Amino acid sequence: MALNYIWIAFFVIAAAVAVVKLVFFGDVEVFPAIMNSTMESAKTGFEISLGLTAVLSLWMGIMKIGEQGGMVERLAKWLSPLFRRLFPEIPEGHPVMGNIFMNLSANMLGLDNAATPMGLKAMEGLQELNTQKDTASNSMIMFLVMNTAGLTIVPVSILAYRAQLGAAAPTDVFVPILLATLISMVVGVAVTGAIQRISLWNRPVLITLALFSLIVAGMAWAAQVLSREAMGVFSDNIANVILLGIIITFIFAGIRKRINVYDAFIEGAKGGFSTAVSIIPYLIAILVGIGVFRASGAMDWLLSGIGWVVEACGGNADITQALPTALMKPLSGSGARGMMLECMQTYGADSFAGRLSCIFQGSTDTTFYILAVYFGSVGIRNTRYALPCGLIADLASIVAAIAVAFMFFG
Repeated sequence: MALNYIWIAFFVIAAAVAVVKLVFFGDVEVFPAIMNSTMESAKTGFEISLGLTAVLSLWMGIMKIGEQGGMVERLAKWLSPLFRRLFPEIPEGHPVMGNIFMNLSANMLGLDNAATPMGLKAMEGLQELNTQKDTASNSMIMFLVMNTAGLTIVPVSILAYRAQLGAAAPTDVFVPILLATLISMVVGVAVTGAIQRISLWNRPVLITLALFSLIVAGMAWAAQVLSREAMGVFSDNIANVILLGIIITFIFAGIRKRINVYDAFIEGAKGGFSTAVSIIPYLIAILVGIGVFRASGAMDWLLSGIGWVVEACGGNADITQALPTALMKPLSGSGARGMMLECMQTYGADSFAGRLSCIFQGSTDTTFYILAVYFGSVGIRNTRYALPCGLIADLASIVAAIAVAFMFFG
């Protein structure tokens, strides 16, 4: 529903601004510009979705190999000590642990819509364990906050979009997204754990936090001692090594288990194709809405106002060009995706704003959408403190994204 109202608002506000510009400023080009924008935006949405098909098919095929090769099950066992501490209500060895891990894995790989079916299945399992069927359990809230924190290790879709839009080094945002999303996850889990009175002072949690801290400290140190160009090469190489390592590891796991790796890949890739096709109407709709909003001049007025406020508070107004992505992300993934694409198209994929919008997109998730869809799927009406915890994680992500963007690209 939120996206419906936002989409309508784009057109209503755009029309109002266009009328003001025509009547009071004599701008006779505003309405032709709006109509031209609708056609161009629709074309762009289709072309981007079509180009994304290959990337989604590739990674969903690789994920299927990992699933059939036992890598997913093996990783779930490795994570079991940590998950038992974060989800104490779930009995040890319960199948829902596997569903939670699969959902978080899809999020970690930045596979967007591929995570939703796994998340819904996890919610069904959590609802079976829930004693109050209309009220969110502690495990449900922790799971939802971990989703909204949006831990992303390999932001596949974002890297693909950057490549589509001509970025010189599409993977240069890899490390900044990793840093911002790690901070968001740590804050979200810590706040939720404090409310649930879960003791985080145990070996699995502390080891995980220590690893996260080492990664953040290592990346921050590298950003300080390396030049911007060297940092870009460093980030680019790390991303590609991890991507290639995942592919090779999953394939060898499939070979070791003697599965038909080729058939498994084809089975998974088919899901990637259908996912890419399914987002075409949504992407076209949001790009057209944003295009109309921008062509009318409403976006410029909005950014000017935000920029004035930021500067009045002593901040850097450069971030305002990417802020629409951050403001939209908690409401709608497709809306934020459209904002990110619009930002890169307008200012350039390698501009500070273009890169910051990508970091915003990759470092958090669609809080309102996730709560509505996941809780709605199992009939939860009382969400308790899920929304405040999710929004705290979002805020931590936005602040961290701005900080790392200036660290790497500012």
